Amino acid sequence: MNKCVFLDRDGTINVDKGYLYLPSDLEFISGVPEALKTIKNKGFLLIVITNQSGVARGKYTISDIDVFHNEINRQLIALGSVPIDAYYTCPHHILGTISPYNIECNCRKPSPTLVFKAASDHFIDLKASYMIGDKDSDIELGRQAHLKSAFKVTDRKTIMDFVNEII
Repeated sequence: MNKCVFLDRDGTINVDKGYLYLPSDLEFISGVPEALKTIKNKGFLLIVITNQSGVARGKYTISDIDVFHNEINRQLIALGSVPIDAYYTCPHHILGTISPYNIECNCRKPSPTLVFKAASDHFIDLKASYMIGDKDSDIELGRQAHLKSAFKVTDRKTIMDFVNEII
């Protein structure tokens, strides 16, 4: 069984600029590439779990998200870090206008559905795994998925603090 650090995307890995999808707008939060490399070197998979309601709201497409995620990995590698192993995205929002994404789904955080799917796909031991995010819904996701722990990134707590304090 693998162990994993599940990560939120916007506000945790990269600066949250609101409905972010353009590769040219990607900006890593300070220290993130180094922290991800350290986590990976400690034997953890790196998997992003992200809500992207911009799809349901018609601001961008699933294809745009894929391009953005490829850019994250490209830049991480270029910076001497490691790529994210997998991305799991919820494109839904009940207030959206784009069908079939304008629904109330079972995969939007804090639902643990995407974590459970990732765990099945990658043979992950959830009790040996963690969640890192910047919102209460990320921490609630970690609790609902019965992860070992969840860590909230703030203005004063970074992913590197997680590395230094937790693993």
